[in-house]
Amino acid sequence: MTKARSLRVQTVGLLSCAALLCALLPSGDAQSRSSEDQSRFSDDIVNTRTLAGSYLAGRFARANNDTGRAAEFYQSALRQDPESGILLERAFLMEASEGHWDSAIELAEEVIRRQPRHRMARLLLGITAYKRRDYKKAIANFKAAGSGPIGELTSVITQAWVYQAQGKTMKALASLALRKQADWARFYLRYHQALIADLGGRQKDSKRAYATVFQQDSKTLRTALAYARSLAHAGDYRQAKSVLRAHLRRSSGNPHPLANALLGKLAKGEKIDLLVENPTDGLAEVFYGLGEALTGEGGVSIGVLYLQMALNLEPNHPFALAALASALESMKRYDEAIAVYDKIPEGSALEMAIDIRKAFNLNELEKVDEAKALLERAAAKNPESVKPYDALGNIMRTRKRYGEAIGYYTKAIALLGKPDASDWVYFYSRGTCYERTKQWPLAEADLKEALKLDPDQPLVLNYLGYSWIDQNLNLRRGLELIEKAVTLKPDDGYIVDSLGWAHFRLGHYGKAAKYLERAVELRPEDPVLNDHLGDAYWQIGRIREARFQWDQALSLKPEADLIGQINKKLAEGLPVKKRASAEHAVVESSNRPVAENKTGKGSVPLPQRPKAE
Repeated sequence: MTKARSLRVQTVGLLSCAALLCALLPSGDAQSRSSEDQSRFSDDIVNTRTLAGSYLAGRFARANNDTGRAAEFYQSALRQDPESGILLERAFLMEASEGHWDSAIELAEEVIRRQPRHRMARLLLGITAYKRRDYKKAIANFKAAGSGPIGELTSVITQAWVYQAQGKTMKALASLALRKQADWARFYLRYHQALIADLGGRQKDSKRAYATVFQQDSKTLRTALAYARSLAHAGDYRQAKSVLRAHLRRSSGNPHPLANALLGKLAKGEKIDLLVENPTDGLAEVFYGLGEALTGEGGVSIGVLYLQMALNLEPNHPFALAALASALESMKRYDEAIAVYDKIPEGSALEMAIDIRKAFNLNELEKVDEAKALLERAAAKNPESVKPYDALGNIMRTRKRYGEAIGYYTKAIALLGKPDASDWVYFYSRGTCYERTKQWPLAEADLKEALKLDPDQPLVLNYLGYSWIDQNLNLRRGLELIEKAVTLKPDDGYIVDSLGWAHFRLGHYGKAAKYLERAVELRPEDPVLNDHLGDAYWQIGRIREARFQWDQALSLKPEADLIGQINKKLAEGLPVKKRASAEHAVVESSNRPVAENKTGKGSVPLPQRPKAE
């Protein structure tokens, strides 16, 4: 039997073994394994030292986003079967994803011998030739990488930057005049036309291209920064400031620190450099832009490849580093994300934002004290910013260290001055912590303030309404708030659960079951929602279904206090409560003040408060 056929036979067997292995694992185990467990599992497989073992271990590591280990395993398999095109390609992609350029380049040469138009291999070899100033070979490789819509776009723009490196500005600009392109592709082409025209001393062409790009999309930070820098570099500070202000007005969320920093420099009349100052920076910009867009749209694996190629050209590219770190976070590779963030030079306008991201990663790694110390240093460096305190509050709140969280949110609120609509979140966050520490008057005041700042925030509507009903307070108004929250976010399982549970507390068991069924459809993995549905079924006489839902809740690994409550219900059932008249009336006393329930609980224990996130 040939090696190639041997691999195919073993692969079929391995797929069957993998399916069997998944079936034998406990429910959810493949998703919940720690990185350490996954590594040990992979080691157990590869220690067989067989082609099949290495191949399966590579697949497993790749599926768990451990591309470093996947590269090792595929390389091991490739050494045992050097004729396998599949192993060769996967080994190359994994090595490139990790930025292991010596081995990736060697593998890329072999890949194109077998697949002459392999896009990623050609792009890497094009970059390699460019860095050696072998522009003819760079052009040939980039041209051969032009398959598919993204491939064609990448191929054309990378060739244009090689022309610019040779001083051929007009040829570079002419090469970017592609016809019949999608809007997003034309946007990208015009952006690079503007960058190349700037470097070639053609300011009128550059300004025209930038104006078209900005008119098409003024919200994209990178193009706004490039346009403003181009204008300022040409001496037009007034229009540069106008561009930045227009970008800040139209952007959603908080202003980006780099936009604010540039606006500050413009106000002081400081000298402003171009965003892209040489062809190598321009070529890196091609790969960064595509990589950032792909990772943002869910194409993390291919996006990481493009980002690594940008860093191959420009290792200190701050935006590419930040985008790569963000991609690593999405893959739960928190240690590596921190290491990438550490490569971004200190002292930039991004420093505080980077410190906050690093702190959240440390928190994910259970290094809470390190995260806390990092954010407190950031707060000391930025005494007028609420962001480090907000991050500290969020971390402490997720850790159920509510007293500490309250202190940090209080410091953040003190820095706000007069709060505006976007500041609702600080009052909401502190209010939830007050509620968890049984300081209801303070919690209610904060939640009301959050609702006053933004009356249409589903989280606030849900939390305040649920809390009132839970305590037998303001029943009619509480139900109205939750109903509004569901209208605003009808596909949020937790908010739909709140509405169902509110009806349950009010004795509307039929309505409760209806909404709780919907909540479980939206969030079938949540034990609390399944438990709530079981309670509703019990009250309307669907006893067997109630027990099924309670069993289901137990299988979903609820918290310890809920386990005891469910076991008791399975053994004893629930007292059958009297249904409210017509299943829709709210008690008449809801229109007048009601004494607070000092226990904070009703006749049926509430295992969980509304979701704070």
